[in-house]
Amino acid sequence: MKKIELLAPAGDLEKLKTAIIYGADAVYIGGEKFGLRAASKNFTDEEMIEGIEFAHSRGKKVYVTCNIIPHNMDLNGVKEYFISLEKLGVDAIIVADPAFMSIAKEVVPDMELHLSTQANTTNYITADFWHKQGISRIVSARELSMKEIKDIKTHCPDLEIEMFVHGAMCISYSGRCLMSNFMTNRDANKGACAQPCRWNYSLVEEKRPGEYFPIEQDERGTYFFNSKDLCLIEHTKEIIESGVDSMKIEGRIKTAYYVAVVVRAYRMAIDSYYENPDAWQFKQEWLDEVQKASYRDFTTAFFDGSKDTSNSQNYGSGSYIRTYDIIGNVLSYDENTKLCRVRQKNRFFKNDEIEIIGPNFPTTTATIKSITSLDGKDMDCSNIPMQEVYVDLGIDVKQDYILRKKVDK
Repeated sequence: MKKIELLAPAGDLEKLKTAIIYGADAVYIGGEKFGLRAASKNFTDEEMIEGIEFAHSRGKKVYVTCNIIPHNMDLNGVKEYFISLEKLGVDAIIVADPAFMSIAKEVVPDMELHLSTQANTTNYITADFWHKQGISRIVSARELSMKEIKDIKTHCPDLEIEMFVHGAMCISYSGRCLMSNFMTNRDANKGACAQPCRWNYSLVEEKRPGEYFPIEQDERGTYFFNSKDLCLIEHTKEIIESGVDSMKIEGRIKTAYYVAVVVRAYRMAIDSYYENPDAWQFKQEWLDEVQKASYRDFTTAFFDGSKDTSNSQNYGSGSYIRTYDIIGNVLSYDENTKLCRVRQKNRFFKNDEIEIIGPNFPTTTATIKSITSLDGKDMDCSNIPMQEVYVDLGIDVKQDYILRKKVDK
C-alpha cells in the first residue's frame, strides 16, 4: 500500500530539521525570492543545500515555494532562479501562475511541478487541464469538501492531490486577498500579508466622524473576518482512504516547537492507521497534543460540505491560545551521569514539573531534579535564552527531545 505523505512547513533550517526528525515525509520551504511568506526567515542557497542534504540523507523530500502572483517586474530572474534550484537538488517547485509554470517547463523540463492552492483548483476539469500542462500535483483549494476532493481524484487518478489538514485559514478565496494591500500597502499575493482579517473592527457613520460604534459580539467587540484554525486529525482515516496523496500542515512562520508538536501528532495518527486500517480509531490524545501548540480554536471548515461556515469564525478574539511553552531542547544525554545537556528556550526552575516529547517517544511527565551550569555550579533557575545547562530529569532521554512546561496563568 502506498502510504500518504505527511508534508510539513519549514520556515528556516531549524524547522526543516525539526519537521523531519519528528516524522515529516517532506517539507516545503521558501528561498529568498518568489515565495508567499516574506515574514519567514526563508533559506539562503547555503542553507538550502544543507537542508536538502539533511532531508535526502533520511529519504525525505524538499519542495520550494515560488507561488507569488507575479506582475511583469517579477519575471526578472525567474529562469536563473529555477535553474539554480534544480542544481541544488530540490524535489519539486510549487507554482501558482501559468507564467512561472511556462518558464519552468522551458528551463528545467525535468523538474516536478506542484500547483499551489493559490491557483484555486476547485473542480476536476480544471485539475485535468493543469495535469495536461505538466503539473504532477495540485494543492487543492481550501474551500473544497472531502467529497469534492474525492471526485477530483476519481476523475484524475494519475494526478497527485495535496490537501491542507491543519493550520491557519484565510478569509479570502485560497489566499487571494487585497485587504492587506488596501489597508497597509503590503501585498498578500507576494508574501507580505499584514493579516488585517485578524483585527478588531468598529462601525463609523459617514456624518459622525470620530464616533466609533462597536459591532458587538460581546464586550470585546467582534473579529468578523477572523477564521479559526483548521484541524482534521480526527478525519485521518477518511483522508487516507479518499486517495489523497499528501496531508499538508500550514505554518512556515510558526515556531520549531509548533512544527514538532503538530507533525508528531499527525505522524502518530497516520502510523496508527497503517498498523491496522480496519481497526483504526481516533485517539483523543492526538487532539490534546496539537492543542499544546499555539492555535486559534479549531474548525473542520469545508470538510463535510456544509455551506454554513459561521462556526468556523472566531468572533471573540484574534489571539492565539497557548497552554504550554517549550523550555528547552535536549542537545545530548550522558548514560553515565544521567544528565542531559539542554539549550534553554524559556526559563525553568529546579523542581518544575514538565513534559518531555520526542519522535517515537510517548509524552512523559518528569520533575527537574537539578540544574547545573557547564562549569559545574548548581543553579535554581535557567533564565537566559539559548543558555546551555545540564539537567537531571530522572529518566533517560535522547538528542532532539523537547522539554515543555504548562503556562502559568
